[in-house]
Amino acid sequence: MSLQAANLAAAIVDLDGTMVDTVGDFEAAIGLAWADLGLHPVGRDFIVRTVGKGSEHLIAQCLAAVGAPAALQQPAWERYQHHYLAINGRHSAVYPGVVEGLQALRAAGLRLVCLTNKPGAFARPLLASKGLDGHFELVFGGDAFAHKKPHPLPLLKACEALGTPPSRTLMVGDSSNDAAAARAAGCPVVLVSYGYNHGEPVASAQPDAIVARLDAIAPLLAG
Repeated sequence: MSLQAANLAAAIVDLDGTMVDTVGDFEAAIGLAWADLGLHPVGRDFIVRTVGKGSEHLIAQCLAAVGAPAALQQPAWERYQHHYLAINGRHSAVYPGVVEGLQALRAAGLRLVCLTNKPGAFARPLLASKGLDGHFELVFGGDAFAHKKPHPLPLLKACEALGTPPSRTLMVGDSSNDAAAARAAGCPVVLVSYGYNHGEPVASAQPDAIVARLDAIAPLLAG
């Protein structure tokens, strides 16, 4: 699809791995939670391959990785939330080109929504701490709807909230979750090349375009 021909009205932008490198936050919060529970630490590489499908999924996979029983899911989740809220944003950084990219998309007339699988109580403070919250009309966390990406429901609900058709609403993300959700919802999709895609190249998700920085998207729309 030609992004220019799509006559875009809005963009839905993912958070972790797309706008902010948050692996350090995940690693710190899981490390502290696991220490509370007397568990062995989880390797950073495993966390990088596992993030993207929601915090509950991350916790379950990290428990399994250290051979912990599934019965620890709830206490692990509670300790993780406690520590994550305390350190949220301290070990993360905004990727180069993100601020400029968001500014350029807004200057091109696109309305922006942040849609992430991260819980809303984590996502909103992170956006605020990084000075990104002012770019978005709406922010939807992974607990906002009955399903998370790669299910299309969050994207369809975001389009509904904006009042824009999916065909004119660009999904901007970093993984196959974003691409699959976009395809099922009928949205065009651009993926960044630097995020968290479960250890797989983003090209395998067959997006409409791949960019090395968010500020490379607006020129694609202008042709």
